[in-house]
Amino acid sequence: MAEDLTAEADTRLQAALDSSGARDPREFYRDRLRALKLENASAYSGAVAYYKERLIPDVASGSVEPLVAWAEYGRMLAESLAPGRAVCIDATGRAHPYESPAPLDRLVLHIPQNQGVRALLVSLPPELTPAQRASYDVLVSGKQKQPG
Repeated sequence: MAEDLTAEADTRLQAALDSSGARDPREFYRDRLRALKLENASAYSGAVAYYKERLIPDVASGSVEPLVAWAEYGRMLAESLAPGRAVCIDATGRAHPYESPAPLDRLVLHIPQNQGVRALLVSLPPELTPAQRASYDVLVSGKQKQPG
């Protein structure tokens, strides 16, 4: 039964990805889960339970749009790793408070409260604008322009 739900959820997510051009978030969420497993076993168990008991059944049943459900899961994973707040970066590079569902053309980042921790990716638009790329490079990757 669980395999059937997972297969149906995967099918619905793939259809949403195909129709929207959105990027598949599962790979970077897997990385986030691995980090969570190492850093906080209790939060990891909660994230796995959320995946099995809420995310997959909700997506498989069609009661929630797959990309919205996955973005919320990514936001929850980021919050579990580093308390903070999520923001949406629009095409011009301006940050706005995160509200679900975020428009697909927005870069969604989780900004940790601890200033020593880099932003965590929640979701990517189908294509980053130059301003979104710059925000990602600085806030997530930690890249800085070299002088002159």
